[in-house]
Amino acid sequence: MKACHHCRQQNADDANFCAQCGTALIMTSSAAPAESAAAEPVPEAASYALPASEQDLWRQFIGPNADRYLEQFKKFSSDGQPKFALSWNWPAFLYISFLWFLYRKMYLHAFVYAIGPMASTYITGDMTVGLVWSVMAGATANYLYYWHCKEEIEEIKKAGARNPSAQEAALREAGGVQPYVIYVGIVLYVIALAGVAKMIEEGQLDGDKIPTRPAKPASSVST
Repeated sequence: MKACHHCRQQNADDANFCAQCGTALIMTSSAAPAESAAAEPVPEAASYALPASEQDLWRQFIGPNADRYLEQFKKFSSDGQPKFALSWNWPAFLYISFLWFLYRKMYLHAFVYAIGPMASTYITGDMTVGLVWSVMAGATANYLYYWHCKEEIEEIKKAGARNPSAQEAALREAGGVQPYVIYVGIVLYVIALAGVAKMIEEGQLDGDKIPTRPAKPASSVST
């Protein structure tokens, strides 16, 4: 017998509706699990997951700190579609920005971040504009590096049938890092600190001695 959950009337096992109140009867125990399984929500797709066959390619291309960057790259894809997301890269912010891009063999970005701060400082006359470029580098470096890796790896894969050793050589040549850049950065920091120390010693950093642009002479009106 099957009890109605509304009025507790006993009904035949094969009844679909209660004979007393007409309420639809609860499904049998055999049917309930199937409905429960069908109604179970489908878990959301991961924000970014590289196929296992490609993870080694990305790790070889990235080189140092590959796992950390692959974790960051998960933010830049939703349901398999690329998307922009803010993240933070401390080395690109604290280090001289163009040197970080050069370190990661992103030559075009290195050129932009080498010329951009100098040009902006020259045009505006404001030395602090370089900090804005550093913040921009820190906020976008991971996203730019993600696209750099993605495009370079796709090019290597499109190169055709390669034997594993040739593909590994191509990944090392296009990816990885340039360790010498670290020493270049150290030298530049030492030079910059020495310059600041010299300016302090000579009193050029005093507020009264900061050079300013000369004011334009007022135009005289003849009377």
